[in-house]
Amino acid sequence: MEEFGNLTAVYAERTYSYSEMLKIADAICGEVGERTLVFCLCSNNKESLFGYVGFIRGGVVPVLLDASIHMDQLRRLINLYKPAYIWASSENQDLLNEMESTFVYGDYTLFQCPSFFQHNLHESLALLLTTSGSTGSPKFVRLSYENLFSNAESIAKYLDIHSEDKPITTLPMNYSYGLSIINSHFICGATIVVTDASIMKKEFWDLCREQEVTTFGGVPFVYEMLDRLKFEAFHLPSLQKLTQAGGKLSSTLSSKFANVCNQKGIQFFSMYGQTEATARMAYLPWEKNLEKVGSIGIAIPGGELILQDENGNKITEPNVKGELIYKGPNVSLGYAESVFDLSKEDENNGILHTGDLAYFDQDGYFYISGRIKRMIKLYGNRVSLDEVEGFLSEHGHDCISAGTDDQMYIYTLKDDGVPIKKIIKEKLNLKGMKIIRIEEIPRNQYGKILYSELPKHG
Repeated sequence: MEEFGNLTAVYAERTYSYSEMLKIADAICGEVGERTLVFCLCSNNKESLFGYVGFIRGGVVPVLLDASIHMDQLRRLINLYKPAYIWASSENQDLLNEMESTFVYGDYTLFQCPSFFQHNLHESLALLLTTSGSTGSPKFVRLSYENLFSNAESIAKYLDIHSEDKPITTLPMNYSYGLSIINSHFICGATIVVTDASIMKKEFWDLCREQEVTTFGGVPFVYEMLDRLKFEAFHLPSLQKLTQAGGKLSSTLSSKFANVCNQKGIQFFSMYGQTEATARMAYLPWEKNLEKVGSIGIAIPGGELILQDENGNKITEPNVKGELIYKGPNVSLGYAESVFDLSKEDENNGILHTGDLAYFDQDGYFYISGRIKRMIKLYGNRVSLDEVEGFLSEHGHDCISAGTDDQMYIYTLKDDGVPIKKIIKEKLNLKGMKIIRIEEIPRNQYGKILYSELPKHG
């Protein structure tokens, strides 16, 4: 990144050039000194960002966690992973009470953990990220330097990112999608507009206009919010690209945003990924966003998508469902569940079994039909809960479904239980279901549905 020198790297209340950012980042990492493990309690602010950049550059392995993590969960992770330092807000009272402050930059402090532990870190290990935003889970994805840089380069290639681009932060940087936006733009010398403001706030949109933001990304929940805000009426002349990942956007909203963006001259990309593949595995070229609505598209540059049937045979015919397998240099090294897993070799060897059921059409474009784990048996019939949700959505019912063998639950926010029951019986010929009205859909901070928190009886 040194080559970008005087170009602006970050706008966070003022501009920071690449030279200035790297000087600060290296100073933060310099205080850590040796290659070791550091917890980073992230918010979308310059301190988290500069710390992350410094640690990656200096060979220190950061664990990116949400700054709002509960102290009990944090203590559990400290016991399991034994970090040498914690880079966190200077106002974190628990850390102030228990640890020594060794370095301060802006609103963040480098806290030294009281007990020393000699880490045995694999030489390729660059970073640890939580899986799908489960803040308290001790299970992390082990990512290498090659994972990070190959995925960033691939994303930059298909999105045609260049130094004039200006993304704004809409997703947490400790979430693989949010981080991939940062990585792919930094390697191109672009400017990242850093804000913790929600897209529901006027200040977010004021900042977009003032800083002439060119792009941002969102999970389906972000697009649901944009739809409520009547995004089609927004005047944002600098906006050139929108990206969507982190779950399947309903076909209705996909079509709507594709149309709105095409009218406004904005490129709209639907994408697919998992933290286990650093971030991105597939993308739908913006020119195809109406023709191939609902598709995750094609493999990213340098990657390959294949389908396997239940016996492990490769599927070569279109419109036949199987498990989606991804191959590429961005496939993670594997998981870690404690400090003792950090010396492990690459367990995936560039091949990821995604756990998603998919098919491809006659043009080779892929479509996800559901999670393998979201399959149940209703009185002998195999049923995909994701397909039931999609079917009801096509018939105008915004529902979510969950269940176990011989018992399916359908959750709705409206009083539409009777027509839902009628459609399912007539069109799908399914029985063994219960319809439950709920006040709101439980979601995590990335907008993903928390199926485990749904009530099991109405």
